[in-house]
Amino acid sequence: MTTTAPAPIFDHLLRMTDHRGTFEHACFAEPRPEHGYCTDDMSRVLVVATRQPHADWDVHRLASVAVRFLNEAQDLTGACRNRMDSSGRWADEPTLEDCWGRCIWGLGTAAAHSKVAWVRQSAIVQFERAARARSPWPRAMAFAVLGAAELLTVAPELRAAHDLVTDYAASVAEPNANPSWPWPEARLTYANAVLAEAMIAAGVALDTKPLWQRGLDLLEWLLGHEAADGHLSPTPAGGRGPDDVRPAFDQQPTEVATLADACARAAAIDPRQIWPDGVRAAAAWFQGANDAGQLMWDPETGGGFDGLHADGVNRNQGAESTLAVLSTLQQAQHFSAVPQ
Repeated sequence: MTTTAPAPIFDHLLRMTDHRGTFEHACFAEPRPEHGYCTDDMSRVLVVATRQPHADWDVHRLASVAVRFLNEAQDLTGACRNRMDSSGRWADEPTLEDCWGRCIWGLGTAAAHSKVAWVRQSAIVQFERAARARSPWPRAMAFAVLGAAELLTVAPELRAAHDLVTDYAASVAEPNANPSWPWPEARLTYANAVLAEAMIAAGVALDTKPLWQRGLDLLEWLLGHEAADGHLSPTPAGGRGPDDVRPAFDQQPTEVATLADACARAAAIDPRQIWPDGVRAAAAWFQGANDAGQLMWDPETGGGFDGLHADGVNRNQGAESTLAVLSTLQQAQHFSAVPQ
C-alpha cells in the first residue's frame, strides 16, 4: 500500500494577497480586507513560498510581498509590529512576542531557500537586525531558532544566527522527570510541537546530541498524545491538560501544521518510521482523518478551513488555516508514495 499526499495549491492564498500582504481573514472563500494583515501570517507566507520546489512566478511574488512586509514590520531594535490595517497603517507597537519569532523563522527560511537573489539578500539583512534581540517568550524563541538553524545550513559562519541558537540552547530547562507528563508546561497550549522542534534544530546546529535527543523524546511523546483511534486529535484552542476529556474542540489547523514541520525535521536525523507516519497523519487530518471525519480544506483552491468543531467545520478560509494546509502538504510531499 502507498500513500500520496495532494500537492499544495496556492490559488486561494494568491486570491487573499494584494500588493501589501495577505489578508488575515475570509468569509468562506471571500477575503475580508477590512480586517487587515498580520506579521504572523506574512512570516508563514515567506516560509511556504520560499521552500516550495519549482515555484512559479506567482509564488515568487508572494515571497517578495512577504519580505517587504516583514521589513516594514521591524523596528530598528529588531522588535516587530504584528497588525497592519487595510490602509497600510500599523495598529500596534513593536514587541518581542510570537510575531518577532515567526518573523525570524520566515527570514531565515527565505535566506536559506529562496531562488530569488534580492529576497535572500534582504532576508539576511533583516534577520541580522531582528536576531540582536531576545524574547522572554518560549515559543517566540523557538520559532526564531528555527529560522536561525535554517540560515546556518547555508551560512554557518553567520554570527547572529549562531549566537541566537547558542543562547536558546543555554536557556532550555532540564527535563521534569515525570514520565506520565514530560512536557515542560503544565498544559499543552498552542504551537506545541515547535518547542520540541526547536530543541532538535538547535541540537543539530550545535552538534549537541543530548539536546536534539531531548527534542525527539518530547516530540515522540507529543505525537502519541495527539493521536486517538488511528488519527490525529490535536490540542484544542483552549489547551489540554493531563486529565482533560478527549476528543476536544475547537481544533486549529495550525496545530497540525506545526506537528508536521516538527516530524519532518525529526525524520532528517532519526530513521524511525514514526516521523514520516506523523507527517502523513497530519496531511490525512486535512483530508478527513480527524475526530469529525470532515474535510478540512478545499482541494480545488487550496483554501484551509478555520477550525474543526464537534458539530462541524468552520468553513471560513483565513490565511492562517490556508497556510497550515500548504505547509503540511509541502512536508507530506517528501514522504508520499512510500510503502506502508
